[in-house]
Amino acid sequence: MKEFEVTKKIGKELTEAELREASSKALGVRPEKVAASVIVRRSVDARQEIVYRYRIQAYREGESVSEYRLPELQDCHGADPVIVVGAGPAGMFAALKLLSHGLRPIVLERGKPVTDRAADMAAISREGRLDPDSNYCYGEGGAGAFSDGKLFTRSSKRGDIREVLYRLVQCGASEDILIDAHPHIGTDKLPAIVASIRELILSHGGEYHFSSRVTDIEAVRDCAAGFKVVTAGGGEFFGKAVILATGHSARDVYEMIDAKGWPLEAKGFALGVRVEHPQWQINQMRYHGKYQPFMPTAEYSFVQQVDGRGVFSFCMCPGGVLVPSSTEEGTVVLNGMSDSARSSKWANAGVVVQIEPEDVPGDSPLRLVDFQRNVEKTMFDAASAAGGRAFSAPAQRMKDFCRAVVSRDLPRTSYPPGAVSLPLHELLPEHVASRLRKAFPEVDRQMRGYYTNDALLLGVESRTSSPVRIPRDPDGLNLTAVPGLYPCGEGAGYSGGIVSSAIDGIRASDAAARWLSGE
Repeated sequence: MKEFEVTKKIGKELTEAELREASSKALGVRPEKVAASVIVRRSVDARQEIVYRYRIQAYREGESVSEYRLPELQDCHGADPVIVVGAGPAGMFAALKLLSHGLRPIVLERGKPVTDRAADMAAISREGRLDPDSNYCYGEGGAGAFSDGKLFTRSSKRGDIREVLYRLVQCGASEDILIDAHPHIGTDKLPAIVASIRELILSHGGEYHFSSRVTDIEAVRDCAAGFKVVTAGGGEFFGKAVILATGHSARDVYEMIDAKGWPLEAKGFALGVRVEHPQWQINQMRYHGKYQPFMPTAEYSFVQQVDGRGVFSFCMCPGGVLVPSSTEEGTVVLNGMSDSARSSKWANAGVVVQIEPEDVPGDSPLRLVDFQRNVEKTMFDAASAAGGRAFSAPAQRMKDFCRAVVSRDLPRTSYPPGAVSLPLHELLPEHVASRLRKAFPEVDRQMRGYYTNDALLLGVESRTSSPVRIPRDPDGLNLTAVPGLYPCGEGAGYSGGIVSSAIDGIRASDAAARWLSGE
């Protein structure tokens, strides 16, 4: 086998004949002696001429072609139950992995099925009415189900990402995600894929219980089940083990753990604003003025160090829209999402500043949660006082923000509840605002045209990751001092994004299976 690269002018896909010819030359054999040619990666290179860059594996006759096979799921009707709390990426893939181990997952989700969430999300934007258990963060599929569906994680340090990507393809995702350097699925396609994953789990003996917010977890040592999990309304579920995959916004779960005296620690996260540009500006910027409609919608990312803290772009949504992601009344939280075509007129990204535990006074493990909530409340109160609708966002043009000037008017925004011109430079914590004000002009040195008053800043982007970590044993992955309870994913502080959360859910199930087998 030989691995090599081929470039192709963007807008024209590599044909089968071209693939075989390139493989023939790379291997030094006639085309009929090429056993297989496999594209393993495709990326856009816009440094000079804009091209697709393909990485290819070519095999000679007689060489075996490496093919990945998904773990087989077992029929687990009547098998030992394991409770999975949360049906986001970590919970869904934990449940799938339990089936491959011959264990029956009982999935408890505080929100609604993915297709039923749409009405509740529309109510936030149109009516200012929030369901605290069914919104852009909570419900089947988690926050990732209504995002760009980015699958950027390529690290194999924690697990085999192919298990995640191939399972998504099995459940309806495009095979492009197996090779694209920056794969994404799109908000319009994710709900059907999430529902397919649920049907796969149910068909193999798993259970789903929606509108089942967990209020207590109890280790029952004198009971063969091992754990009792209680839900709002008095529901009780029993399992041999519990996988806790609740996501980074489940503040009530952190409070429950803290009240029980179980280990919990403050963890750094990042907070800032959502930055919205006209998409055409990002296209021209990233393609150096050579953008054509057939080219992929442009995206960007950056990382800077400002006064000893990282300032970076987060969850960039090309051709996307902004959405209200509050989970509590009286708060404003923004996120972004894109459909598969990335076809809107706007580009948005979080631009955030790293917050470390030492930046917030106190010794409570929940102090960064309180800090996060207070900033979200500040945004809500300021917009309300200025006459904004429920969940309207304080906003400021980029150059006005950096010059500490309130914007006299605002450009049109994709954010449905609307924007209110307010001094974001004063509403944000000073150590956040001051670093952002220094960062934006510097970003323009890397991406000419980024620093513009056509760009709108909206506050606040605060749910970048969990502000809490649930400590777990480094080998067994169980909650410290509670064997059989496995915190995982973003909510436990061990991942960020769809793929890394899914991998962590898989690892938690592997650990639970080992523990239940007596290893």
